[in-house]
Amino acid sequence: MYYRARPVRPPVEIAAPPFPRDLPWVNVAPLRMDQQIGRPVLVEFWDFCRPNSMRTLPYVREWHRRYERDGLRVIGVHASGFPPSASEDAVRDAVARLDVDWPVAIDVDYGVWEWYGNQGWPARYLWNQRGALFDYHYGEGAYDETERAIQELLGVERDLVSPVRPEDAPGARLAPQTQDQEGPYSGPYAAGGVWAVLDGTGTVVANGRSIDVPGPGAYPLIEHDRHTEGELDLTVGAGLTCLAVCFTPGVAG
Repeated sequence: MYYRARPVRPPVEIAAPPFPRDLPWVNVAPLRMDQQIGRPVLVEFWDFCRPNSMRTLPYVREWHRRYERDGLRVIGVHASGFPPSASEDAVRDAVARLDVDWPVAIDVDYGVWEWYGNQGWPARYLWNQRGALFDYHYGEGAYDETERAIQELLGVERDLVSPVRPEDAPGARLAPQTQDQEGPYSGPYAAGGVWAVLDGTGTVVANGRSIDVPGPGAYPLIEHDRHTEGELDLTVGAGLTCLAVCFTPGVAG
């Protein structure tokens, strides 16, 4: 699901939920939310098997790189939406493969998800230095607004991260894309991009282009500069299972 709503400032003060004590962590010893008081914290719910999480990842990476020294703590909460990403080992492998070097909590039992009342992937929650909710957003988009909120809490003012894709630009008008399809779909589509959710290792061929798959995850097959009508010809190689083909939005022509 793709959301483009702006981040929301909560009308009342909401305290950050705690992390369960038995939660597995990657890149850090177990964290406690109450020990983060005094610094802003950005919590990002994601799943390495979901294309919209992968499309948001470059922004989260850049915010971590830009603002960690200013005091921002970025925490990823990985909650599985597909069977291949439900394994703790698979999450650890994906974190290493994707060069995610900030703390990641593996929400195997959706305990953090339930505490937050979370509604989808990706979702981000920005907590202020008192541990109160300052800003939140569901889905892709609104990157400028989130970064401005981070800067407001840190008391800094800098150039914002440039849009990674044309459809990420503020005010971009998006066209409705083809609905996601289960399994190894081939056929017509209308979208800005085409992704596959894959399990295993091997190679897929999309419209004549070979794509190496080093492990389970969401992989881009075709990317357009704008909303495009096309035909997908997908061949899934040995050692791989295609769980879904997903379509991402593009700028309306």
